[in-house]
This record gives sequence, C-alpha cells and structure tokens, in this order.
Amino acid sequence: MSAEQDRQFIKQFSMVLVGLVVFTGIIIVVALSIHGQLELSDNPARDIARSERLAPVGGVFAGETGRAAAAAAAAEAAAAAPQIAFDGSLDGGLIYERACASCHEVGAAGAPLMVASAWDDRLDKGMDELVANAINGIGAMPPRGGRRDLSDEQIEVSVAYMLDMLE
Repeated sequence: MSAEQDRQFIKQFSMVLVGLVVFTGIIIVVALSIHGQLELSDNPARDIARSERLAPVGGVFAGETGRAAAAAAAAEAAAAAPQIAFDGSLDGGLIYERACASCHEVGAAGAPLMVASAWDDRLDKGMDELVANAINGIGAMPPRGGRRDLSDEQIEVSVAYMLDMLE
C-alpha cells in the first residue's frame, strides 16, 4: 500500500466515524424529545411497593413507652398470624394430596413410600406416635411436613388417611 492509499483509507474511516457520532446524537435528541412528551401515570402498585421497601424492618423499644409499643407490636403480629391451611378442611385426602404426597409418593429425603412394606416398623409405634412425629418432624421430615399452617387435627386426619391407603 502506498501513502496515498493510507490517507484515503484514514479519510474514509474518519468520515464513517463522524457519521456514526452524528447518527448517535440524532437518536439521543429524538429519544429525549419523545421522553419529554410522556406523562407519568399514578400507579398504586408502584406506590405500595415503594412504601413496603421503605418500611422499617424492626423497631427499638426502650423504657415504659417502649414496653407498651413492643406489646402492641406483638399483639399486631399475633393478629396477622397465618390462617389454617386449606381453610381448615379436615379432608385427609385433600391434605395428603396437597401437602404430603410430594414426598411420600417418591420417597424424597427418605420419606416412606405409600406401600405397606415401607411402614411395617412404623405401624408398631401406634397412631399417637405417628401423629407426634408428623407434628414435630422426624429424620429429614420438617415439623408439620414443612407446612406450618397445618393444624394438629389436620395432621391427624392426614396420617389416618395415609394409614387407610396402606390397607
């Protein structure tokens, strides 16, 4: 290549770069003018999300006033306690299908499968012990099968349903 060809290349390359810079500037100006025409609408969901993000995580309670505020906060937390699962239904089949089957159908984390041979040594413990294990957890099974919203009665009917399935 000669020096003349090099100059010609640099001149054309520089013109392309200048053209790209001008094009970018035009796009920025157009985008800013379009953005300036948009009106922000009130979005209640955005306002709620913002207030939740800005809400305090905890509180500091000191002295008598703090003790009263702490008692009020505890009462509020107790009132906001989760509802009982499945609207308090005592249908053992429903509870089993929605809470227990996910582990007991496949044997996840060592859960006994729903075949009589897997339950032989457990059946000797009796119904009360089986219900207590389901409530408190045993082995890899978490308390209440991982569903803290299940009541004791719901656990008892689901255990009874499971035992009926074995017969």
